[in-house]
Amino acid sequence: DPAWIARVSRELDIPFCVAGGIRNVGTAEKILHAGADKISVNTPALENPDLVNALAERFGSQCVVVGIDSIRAGGEWRVRSHTGDPENMRDGGWLTLDWLKEVQARGAGEIVLNCMDSDGVREGYDVEQLRAARADCRVPLVASGGAGKPEDFVAVFREAEADAALAASVFHTDAIRIPDLKAYLQQQNITVRT
Repeated sequence: DPAWIARVSRELDIPFCVAGGIRNVGTAEKILHAGADKISVNTPALENPDLVNALAERFGSQCVVVGIDSIRAGGEWRVRSHTGDPENMRDGGWLTLDWLKEVQARGAGEIVLNCMDSDGVREGYDVEQLRAARADCRVPLVASGGAGKPEDFVAVFREAEADAALAASVFHTDAIRIPDLKAYLQQQNITVRT
């Protein structure tokens, strides 16, 4: 809803990204014109990889984030699609690292890699997978899935060299308070936005 996005943009006064339901350039344009700084696509990009090209050509790569949901299957990391509904989740048809390279070649300016085997477990990010992704990723890499304690953030920045780390449940439940985490990361000499 563009009106909601415009209101959030005014109230937050910080850069933000909108994900979900972006299947074409027109929808992305409405979202960006309403005040979002970036748009993120996941399953729609798997269904139509040319969407990544079209978005990058129209708005610039800096606006285009590709979300990748990845799971270990048969000893390989594989992309999953339709992950918003576990009953409809399916194989996305790509090895994770191959898809990561493909979307960059098509113009993605940022990657959010959700390591689904770690997601919600709170036992740390999948540093092994993220490190492998980092080796093939020339754009900012955002780690997702696994944060359980402040030390997990340190590991993902130092060991996997992620540019950012996404977390949800630990913040929603106050298992980790954001101001405390920022202070801890600063003590560890990791740069954070204040």
